[in-house]
Amino acid sequence: MKLAILSRAPRAYSTQRLRSAAVERGHDVKVLNTLRFAIDLSGDEPDLQFRGKPLSDYDAILPRIGNSITYFGTAVVRQFEQMDVYTPNPSYGIANSRDKLRATQILSRHGIGMPATTFVRDRADVIPGIKRVGGAPVVIKLIEGTQGIGVILAPTMKVAEAIIETLQSTSQQVLIQRFVEESRGRDVRALVVGDRVVAAMRRVAKGDEFRSNVHRGGSVERVDLDEDYQQAAVRSAQIMGLKVAGVDMLEGNDGPLVMEVNSSPGLQGIEEATNLDVAGAIIDYIANQVAFPEIDVRQRLSVSTGYGVAELFVHAGAELVGQTIAESGLSDRDITVLTLNRGTRVIPNPRASHRLEAEDRLLCFGKLEEMRSMIPTRKKRRARVKKLPDQPILED
Repeated sequence: MKLAILSRAPRAYSTQRLRSAAVERGHDVKVLNTLRFAIDLSGDEPDLQFRGKPLSDYDAILPRIGNSITYFGTAVVRQFEQMDVYTPNPSYGIANSRDKLRATQILSRHGIGMPATTFVRDRADVIPGIKRVGGAPVVIKLIEGTQGIGVILAPTMKVAEAIIETLQSTSQQVLIQRFVEESRGRDVRALVVGDRVVAAMRRVAKGDEFRSNVHRGGSVERVDLDEDYQQAAVRSAQIMGLKVAGVDMLEGNDGPLVMEVNSSPGLQGIEEATNLDVAGAIIDYIANQVAFPEIDVRQRLSVSTGYGVAELFVHAGAELVGQTIAESGLSDRDITVLTLNRGTRVIPNPRASHRLEAEDRLLCFGKLEEMRSMIPTRKKRRARVKKLPDQPILED
């Protein structure tokens, strides 16, 4: 396999470990400075220049895109995608994970447990927003920030209001997030590769510091995650479209609370804490994908007119409840069930004898019109009164 690692820091620990792991496995690997690419759109086919010369052919790339060059870096990755070069982390996944607001919106839509979060712009909405997440203390986060930079703990309502107003006055966009007291100064980093967690560590803050980032002096220790934490980490990475990701979670009283999904996770802390070859696991995964690539069925099968992939939800009281897949009549309607999701369980290629239950989610391929006819009419969202502490608010 010919692999390019896109990195501006060839001497960084993570870049060196990834390069060494590739060389040890007999792969041809180069570390290429992302900023030295030029995107060539002048020819009949998409192409790239590197240091002013045509780029040679690569089987795969591994992006290590820094936060400061996200826009240009994702454009380079997108061009590689246009050239049919494999990448475990596509451009849209990197862009989505970098924007904390966008990432939170995407994950919350899919039912991922997270600390209560709100985003406001108007000064009059700051206090109601703080109350909405449970009141002070609250965590204030810049929408774009890494390694704990731009994360502030505000102990009181007045301090929080002053910090937010100050940041907004300098055109900074911030999130307001509930402070999870039971996980103060402590979080978990799970390193996801493909569809599994290959390593995990607990990070503990130094002294009175509430941020546990290693770059802020935090210590690390190996941790064996239970099933709930592993599934939360893998699902979060998959929802963001990332095959290699560091998923940061707080240890809440009711289970894992995802804070962030990092598309370029550092390897030093987790390899030292776990004594595992994480870099090797990443290289092996990429090599396997190059040899036997997965197909995005949503894109490849859309060429069949009238056919596509959709998710069907089995509502309580629906005719499907209690029936087997064979009895459901789906096959007669030219619908094939690819995967059955039940709670946190994922059942690929479910048998025809599998009995359906309320709240099952079926990933299906078939006639779009048939699947569309099975989806209940979306209910309109009615206005409701949501009472905040000492302040009733009418929501449309």
